[in-house]
Amino acid sequence: MGTTLSTLAYLVASVLFILALRGLSHPETSRQGNMYGMIGMAIAILATLFKPGIGFGGITLVVVGLAVGGTIGTILAQRIQMTALPQLVAAFHSLVGMAAVFVAAAAFYAPESFGIGTRGNIKAASLIEMSLGLAIGAITFSGSVIAFAKLAGKMSGAPITFNGQHWLNLGLGILLVVLVILFVATGSGFLFWMIALLSFALGFLLIIPIGGADMPVVVSMLNSYSGWAAAGIGFTIGNLLLIVTGALVGASGAILSYIMCKGMNRSIINVLLGGFGSEGGVVAGGGDVDRPPVKAGSPEDAAYMMKNAQKIIVVPGYGMAVAQAQQVLREMADLLKKEGAEIKYAIHPVAGRMPGHMNVLLAEANVPYDEVFELEEINPEFADADVAFVIGANDVTNPAAKTDKSSAIYGMPILDVERAKTVFFIKRGMASGYAGVENELFFRPNTMMLFGDAKKVTQEIVQALQR
Repeated sequence: MGTTLSTLAYLVASVLFILALRGLSHPETSRQGNMYGMIGMAIAILATLFKPGIGFGGITLVVVGLAVGGTIGTILAQRIQMTALPQLVAAFHSLVGMAAVFVAAAAFYAPESFGIGTRGNIKAASLIEMSLGLAIGAITFSGSVIAFAKLAGKMSGAPITFNGQHWLNLGLGILLVVLVILFVATGSGFLFWMIALLSFALGFLLIIPIGGADMPVVVSMLNSYSGWAAAGIGFTIGNLLLIVTGALVGASGAILSYIMCKGMNRSIINVLLGGFGSEGGVVAGGGDVDRPPVKAGSPEDAAYMMKNAQKIIVVPGYGMAVAQAQQVLREMADLLKKEGAEIKYAIHPVAGRMPGHMNVLLAEANVPYDEVFELEEINPEFADADVAFVIGANDVTNPAAKTDKSSAIYGMPILDVERAKTVFFIKRGMASGYAGVENELFFRPNTMMLFGDAKKVTQEIVQALQR
């Protein structure tokens, strides 16, 4: 009876996790989705605590783990800045990967506890599941650690490459498959840890050649890896909830990665194999070609023109996140709406450092959801816009992606901001974006550069609007 109730509770939790994913698919339902997820996790924890056979010692360990993890999580959540969310997500992925490694080790050294055989006589199917969970978990851990270090600035965001890198990765991948086959055939403890060490190395090697510009795709793919690692371990220990939730995370992460790859004109195969980034990049063709001088304006100029505009499209990017300018941007938009302007926000799928980064920041500033549009929806409207206000975005607005075949970003879908009557571009200087490509938009006759910190410049525009 107790086992049946636990299974039923896990099933209810799984349904709630599915509803959570559905809710998180849209900003208006994201809070409800989060609530479903929290309720589902609470049910899963309670079902585990009262599962038959867990015993007082098991309950004590679970409660201690919850207390330690919950305390650390609460402190991190209270202290974390919105700009640091990408590296926090990467760090969380690493913990999921390492958890899969630990559970695989527990199952290997205490198989009786999981009903998969005895020490030295574990079922072949369980060894397959165990080795897959171990390998994916270890790759997720080391890959996520490198992603965290790059996003947090602990190491260079530039791709780290060397001759023969892809051949080395291929060789290690083949060796990993061979080790898994031998491990399933022999059940050797030595091979178990060789699989772990090789997978740690492979995760490291897969992520170091990826540049900062491509980190949104990396974070999404690591999310998928963590899900498949959990699912593999779920099969090993016979836990229905781990199987379902791991598959949900793995599949949703893979789908999101595919969408992100389309948004960056990348190959999903290259993401899986690593080494597709181009931080140093190829400078857009014709780097020595004479450029017309850029037009630099003032916040007062921008305020005057926007005050008389009928339609304004705002394009946020990572520069807005770094400057924490979302609140003052919302204030500016409110003032312009009082002047009769129509305000819309254009979101590129890879703006920022992780999927949905800009959506999160705008939601924090209480920007109405119905004013926020994705690339496909908003692109046709730039031609009708009086002003495109670009705040901290760069590569995602570069027309070279459509015209310059020698450019590192050629073929990447971009926001058609150059079609607006006037483009205001807030940027600290003339440096290229993460892809290392000079932005042709700077030199267009309808572009006016507003040099300075995104928050400070926007505040000065607000002050000019209030006069």
